[in-house]
Amino acid sequence: MAMAVETLDNVVIRFAGDSGDGMQLTGNQFTRTSSLVGNDVSTFPDFPAEIRAPIGTQAGVSAFQVHFSSDDVFTPGDRPNVLVCMNPASLARNVADLQEGGIIIVNTDKFKDRDIQLADLESNPLEDGSLSGFRVIKVPISSLTREAVKEWGLGAKIADRCKNFFALGLTYWLFSRPLGPTEAWIRQKFKNKQPLDDANVRALHAGNGYAENVELFQGRYEVPAATVDPGTYRRVMGNEALALGLTAAGLKAGLSVFYGSYPITPASDILHNLANYKGYGVMTFQAEDEIAAVCAAIGASYAGQIGVTGTSGPGLALKAEAIGLAMICELPLVVVNVQRGGPSTGLPTKTEQADLLQAMYGRNGESPCVIIAPKTPSDCFYIAFEAVRIATKYTVPVILMTDGYLANGAEPWRLPEIESLPDIDVNFHTETEGFMPYSRDPETLARPWIRLGTPGLEHRIGGLEKEHLSGNVSYSPENHDFMCRLRAEKIQRVANDIPDLEVDGSDSGVLVLTWGSTYGAAHVAVAGAIEDGHNVGHAHLRYLNPMPKNTAEVLARYDTIIVPEMNLGQLVKLVREKFLVNAISLSKIEGLPYRVAEMRNAIDRAIAGESISVEFPAHRL
Repeated sequence: MAMAVETLDNVVIRFAGDSGDGMQLTGNQFTRTSSLVGNDVSTFPDFPAEIRAPIGTQAGVSAFQVHFSSDDVFTPGDRPNVLVCMNPASLARNVADLQEGGIIIVNTDKFKDRDIQLADLESNPLEDGSLSGFRVIKVPISSLTREAVKEWGLGAKIADRCKNFFALGLTYWLFSRPLGPTEAWIRQKFKNKQPLDDANVRALHAGNGYAENVELFQGRYEVPAATVDPGTYRRVMGNEALALGLTAAGLKAGLSVFYGSYPITPASDILHNLANYKGYGVMTFQAEDEIAAVCAAIGASYAGQIGVTGTSGPGLALKAEAIGLAMICELPLVVVNVQRGGPSTGLPTKTEQADLLQAMYGRNGESPCVIIAPKTPSDCFYIAFEAVRIATKYTVPVILMTDGYLANGAEPWRLPEIESLPDIDVNFHTETEGFMPYSRDPETLARPWIRLGTPGLEHRIGGLEKEHLSGNVSYSPENHDFMCRLRAEKIQRVANDIPDLEVDGSDSGVLVLTWGSTYGAAHVAVAGAIEDGHNVGHAHLRYLNPMPKNTAEVLARYDTIIVPEMNLGQLVKLVREKFLVNAISLSKIEGLPYRVAEMRNAIDRAIAGESISVEFPAHRL
């Protein structure tokens, strides 16, 4: 008898295992397949903080969460409905997040006494009753995989590396996913590594067939395709989208993109992706350190190309002096900061938003820069394009603030029509008569951008203060005061060239004001509150310096303003200072993105007139 298929609107599944169990690959393949069948998806990869944590320990757990739906998706989901665990450590680290009554699929081959000990557990959770609130599906994944691939004589160690595809086959059956896309991917990935292609395909089919023939589950599920606008879509991660945005901007500007970077998690993938686009005028340079990387990018801008450098928080600190150099030289420069947990080395594989004040003030002297931030992984494309447009139009450094959650998260992205992207008009100064290197465009206050070596346009450049118009070194107090105010005014004039701040929801009551990757959770939480009849609005800042010109007017409409951030309150400081409003900080600094429930709880408390501030947890001392 055919098993009944239950239709669901959305599902959250999390794959978890040791860092060598291939959970990131498994999650990516599940995401890719779900996108191809038409679901909207959002993902959250969670990497171990240690590069080589001991095998089987909780410190080495790697996880990948996928939220797939027949409706619009804005977050990777608060709590998974299904948890796939490859060992006891991954179960211990993730089971607390699982929804009550959720499904746990466990690899029983890795629940031996030694595995329990490595996971620092006092007893076997499969036997001690601690999982009684869940539906536990016990599968000897390792041994079944070895049996499935034994004809190729791979050996136990190599055969075990196929077990992630066995687990993927199980979940594909459970959620009615096709095997074809992943099988094709395996064939391409291992085309020069036979028989690994055949073995992994066999493991995928073996897991799928095992789920069907052994009747592991009470039923299977289907999540129908989402209704989307027609067009060509692809799955894109934030770092991928950002690299594409920089490349597109270079093509639209008719200039080469030079990307100077020093490898640092989680920004390194931007360098890797851009290295693939040398055929589109992109040059990548892996420098010996962060300072060399930014200085090389400044040199590229001086030579008349689009200079870009990328890093994460510690690297932004090292680049600070050179960013000040680009600012006083008034050269276009894009600085990408993929924020991670700090301070110092901090939490390299975890997400955070704690570099906003560093971007705003982290240079000596009066050295303002434009600061912008994307709100979703696919928005990284558009914000990168915008960064180049602003930098070249106003001859200023632009700091682009993304974070680990956006960089590694993925979602379907509708490819834009090339014609729909705005032109980036770059006009190099070539007129020698009456040339003044620090003359100004009357609208933007941009100084002339001159290609290095243009005859008759030689001029002094460097970190010393320049005289207005002539560009000669000047120590005049009046000139220094004027030039500092002029450069600050140039940054503020960017506000004339950006969209107004928009509000989703109510024009009164409670406003949730967000920036960066807090967008998704806030959007869903506010929509739920509005559906329940509350006066709540949501405004999201993609432009942080300067802010949109109508920001003060928007904030003045609301009795209560909540500012959720993955830091201890940085945007809220800027908002209070600039607009003199009593904005309330909702801070979280756990290395994890906000959940919708956390946002909604804060909204409900604010509506009830209760405090939402998170105090220092003295009780834990």
